[in-house]
Amino acid sequence: MALRRVLALGAALGRRSCCSKPSLPPDFVEALRAVAGAPNVSTAAAVREQHGHDESMHPCAPPDVVVWPQAVGQVQELAALCHRCRVPMVPFGTGTGLEGGVNAVQGGVCFDLSRMDGITELSLEDFSVTVEPGVTRKALNKHLRGTGLWFPVDPGADASLCGMAATGASGTNAVRYGTMRPNVLNLRVVLPDGRLLHTAGPGRQPRKRAAGYDLTSLFVGSEGTLGFLTQATLRLHPLPEATAVTVASFPSVGAAVACTVQVLQAAVPVARIEFLDEVMADACGRFSGKGLPVAATLLLELHGSRHSLAEQQQQMEEIMRQNGGSGLAWAEGLEEREQLWSMRHNAWYAALALRPGCQGYSTDVCVPISRLPDVVVETKQDLQASGLTGPMVGHVGDGNFHCILVFNSQDPEEAQRVHAFTERLGRRALAAGGTCTGEHGVGLGKRALLLEELGQEGLDTLRSIKAALDPHNLMNPGKVL
Repeated sequence: MALRRVLALGAALGRRSCCSKPSLPPDFVEALRAVAGAPNVSTAAAVREQHGHDESMHPCAPPDVVVWPQAVGQVQELAALCHRCRVPMVPFGTGTGLEGGVNAVQGGVCFDLSRMDGITELSLEDFSVTVEPGVTRKALNKHLRGTGLWFPVDPGADASLCGMAATGASGTNAVRYGTMRPNVLNLRVVLPDGRLLHTAGPGRQPRKRAAGYDLTSLFVGSEGTLGFLTQATLRLHPLPEATAVTVASFPSVGAAVACTVQVLQAAVPVARIEFLDEVMADACGRFSGKGLPVAATLLLELHGSRHSLAEQQQQMEEIMRQNGGSGLAWAEGLEEREQLWSMRHNAWYAALALRPGCQGYSTDVCVPISRLPDVVVETKQDLQASGLTGPMVGHVGDGNFHCILVFNSQDPEEAQRVHAFTERLGRRALAAGGTCTGEHGVGLGKRALLLEELGQEGLDTLRSIKAALDPHNLMNPGKVL
């Protein structure tokens, strides 16, 4: 049998070098087909290329083969096979990441988990739901219609929920509802050798726990380097009774960000507070056809009861006017609100439209709120001095902002300026007591900054954890560490 023949090759193959990319063993692909079924395994060049990149600027690095498991048992068998034969494994969800997390830099097997798309358990009383890795954010919220509950973590892209857990995603609602980390109650993980782990224990979903090390938080943000997230139990939230959105323009970037800080200091329970600089506001307005003023802009959303919302709106308007905000008009209808947020969520494509045919890269620093105005203004000045196209956008309610750098990747001089700018920005955030990545992850591009952020002892501790769970460095090698 093909599977037995390949397993017999495992001991002879030995450990792969971190830089080498040897060809797959004979009969290995046939062994994969024996587990997953022939229609669920592909070595076609176009399929491999599709699975060798995400939305980032990192060059495509295709796997040797793509496999679509149908159930957790198949993931276990396939992982055990790859582990025995020392073949690298790369998890794949929807490919919407921004740090090269799915690039198969050492080849190997790409596990496309999109066909495992069951919503296996929904508990309205416990405010929880259990999903497989193929379930996306929009699919879950569609399933929840009529229940009075929703899952609020919204990174913009319709990413898979397990992929969002793997990268520690957040997005526009994080200022009120938190990032993925506090919203994941349990994970079912297939470890690199095929063993199955439930990070909070099988079937458990307590709202809090103090039993041993927090394994769930360990795997949230692990970027596929420790195992396959094959199921996630998530915390749900009640839908707000009333919602209102406004857009306000400001005389400067500093005024818009200072307004954000004051809103938070006043304890206004804002649900979303998003920042666009004048370049991004203009790009989004033209891309969406809504024609925003060419000025630093805030998009704000409030959630609450109808009575509390009126008080919050009045308080918000006063703070915004004190900071020179203008153009205030509240949208409370669903269609109008969705149009405004669609404009914001399309910021990536609006930025790329500024220079058709060019490459995009999004930075992702996050700093303490007290340092946010200074860091944003300094970054704006750095952008202008560097002569780069880099509209700014951010979830400024939690100190996280992005520069979407649009550049000609075939121009070495411009590419070098982009690289130098991103390094300066990362170090500026670290000097301010922040982080080099608030939500996109480390992936391929931020490994050097990770050392500066954590220090050698911190990085050595991460390597020890990695070595304990994946001693042969087979899970998504080349990422994070």
